[in-house]
Parts: sequence; C-alpha cells; structure tokens
Amino acid sequence: MNILAWKNLFHDRVRLIVTLTGIVFALVLIAVQFGMFLGFLDTSANIVAHNEADLWITAPGIPHVNGGSPILEKKRWQAMQAEGVEKVVEYAVFFVNWKLPNGAFESSQIVGFDVDSRIGGPWDIVEGDVDDLRGEDTVIVDALYKKKLGVEKIGDSFELNGKRTRVVGFTRGIRSFTTAPYVFTSMKNAKTYIRLREDETIFLLVKTKGDPRDVQARLRKIVPGVEVFTNAELLERTQAYWVFGTGAGTTTLMGAILGLLVGIVVVAQTIYAATIDHLKEFGTLKAMGATNGMIYRVILMQAALAAVMGYALGITIALAVVNATSNTDLLIKLPAEAAAGIFVMTLLMCMSASLLSIRKATTIDPAMVFRG
Repeated sequence: MNILAWKNLFHDRVRLIVTLTGIVFALVLIAVQFGMFLGFLDTSANIVAHNEADLWITAPGIPHVNGGSPILEKKRWQAMQAEGVEKVVEYAVFFVNWKLPNGAFESSQIVGFDVDSRIGGPWDIVEGDVDDLRGEDTVIVDALYKKKLGVEKIGDSFELNGKRTRVVGFTRGIRSFTTAPYVFTSMKNAKTYIRLREDETIFLLVKTKGDPRDVQARLRKIVPGVEVFTNAELLERTQAYWVFGTGAGTTTLMGAILGLLVGIVVVAQTIYAATIDHLKEFGTLKAMGATNGMIYRVILMQAALAAVMGYALGITIALAVVNATSNTDLLIKLPAEAAAGIFVMTLLMCMSASLLSIRKATTIDPAMVFRG
C-alpha cells in the first residue's frame, strides 16, 4: 500500500508540484506569522521578563510598563517596613527624545536602574560594562539601533532630552516593541534626562525574602496611593496591551490561520483530483478484495508523504527568513517546540484535506471496473 501511495503521488509531477507549493506557501505563512507573534510577545515586555524584581510598585492605573507616572521616592521607605521585603530600589522607564547628528529627533526610552544592585539593568552586553554607567551622562544602547540613533562607536556623544550623553556600551538583541530603542543608564542620570525631582521615581522594584504574594498583600496595606504588581502580573498586563490591545497579535494570528486555510484548500483540491484520476485503480483494488481500511491507508499515506516533503521545504524557507531578520529590529522566533508543533499541524492539515478523497474512493462500486 505504501508503494501504491508513492506511485499515485508521483504519477502526475505537475500536480505534485502544485500540492507541494500550496503546502510550502501555507507553512511558511503559518511559521512566519506565528514566529512574529512570539516575537511580539517577547519584545513587548522584555524589559519586565528580564527583570529580577519580585514586585513592582507603580502609580495607580498604569496600562503597561512603558506608561508609568512619577511617584514619591518616600514610598520606598514605607515599603522597606513591610515584613518579607529584602530590598527596594528606584527604577524608571520613560520616553525621551534622542537628538541625531543631523539635528533631527528620534524617540527613545530611558531605562534608569540602580547600578549597585543591577536589578532591571541591561543584559547581553557585547561592549562596555554596567560599571561604566557610574559616570555622569553615560548610557548603554543596543547595537541593533546604531543606525537609527546615529551611533557608530563607544564614546560618541549626543543630546538626550536636551542633556549631553555619551555612549559607553552596547547590548545585542534588546528590541523595543514601540520602535523607540531602550537606552540604559543609572537612576541618577535618568532623573536628569527625565527631569524628575530628586524625591520622585517612576517605579520601585522590590526583592522579597519570602512568598512575593504575601509581601504584595502587606505592601498594599502599608504603602498608600500606589499599585503593587508581581513581575508576572506586569508582564501579562504589558503583553496584553501591546500585543492584543494594539491589534498586532490578533493580526499575526489571523495571518497564521489564513495560511492554514489556504493549505487545507490547496491540498484537499489536489489530493481529491488525484483520487478521481485513479478511481478505476481503487475500484480494481476493491474488486480484488481490498477493504475500505486499505483504501484509507493509501490516501492517508499520500497525504502524509506530501506533508513531510512540504514541511521539509517550508521549514527550510521559514528558518531562512528567521535568520535573515536576526540582525534587524523585527524579531521572528521559531523555537524547536514551535517547529515541532508546525510539523504536527502540517500532518493534520494534509490528513484533514484527504477526507473528501477518502469518502469518494470508499464509495466506488467495484463493478465499474468491468463496464469499460
């Protein structure tokens, strides 16, 4: 039966090419769109996901981590009184203007953190060091945004919100969903760039000794006029806002669903046509005593073979697209788990598409073979 499935599939090379083209097109669309969705999830809240804080103290009603408002720094001392609190540090994420060498302005996001604790600081540093931020007017930016920010090398100087700044290091791969690059600096410098008062901060980051949920409940009672989130809660809120609230995530998922539908239609049409062309052969098999189960296996094997070949070609192209965007500000993620899931989806897509063919082949009257 496996040999028959193979011969049926390769009998018409043009039809096989059309089938594989449909599968590959659908699979690449699914993989790239889903990869973009995973990339959006990553970049929309990476500043939270890579943060070592257990709890965030914020102004009331903030929609996401990029929408913080100033709170009084004295809240830090109030928070320190809560049982289970190990450390509380100031933190800031705030939109500011970066002045390019040509005089134009580019939107960026200051990330001010406590250099001593390094909580909420940059990761994947490829040049320079976090300790370099102890100097005045110093920042670390991501290498992916060099051209966007007009940066060429360490030591280049710019204006940030009207204040002088000097690049002392580069990270690699810290993308921003908003397209406004993250600019890391010490909290002391950040207050100057954001123009915060000395007694203000944007966030307070809390490290706990015990269960963060217990400490969260205590802080809500002790520190008035603020909200307290766990890191996971703020991560979820930020992702929900940027990925789903803006429609970006819904659009990419719809693209993946569209690819799946295209694949099912193309494969169903070609496998059905191939079955119709071989109705007499299937009738002969039934006249010779072949059961419906045997017919099922032939058609399902055809679909499985098409799925494997289409997947091999499609995933190769999809991975090439992923690699091509690795050095851009667009992140497309295709981890091994996702690739395996897409393979299973491809098999199911092709198997589902063969259902019409199965029904047609198994309702053949064996007597048709003898009618000429």
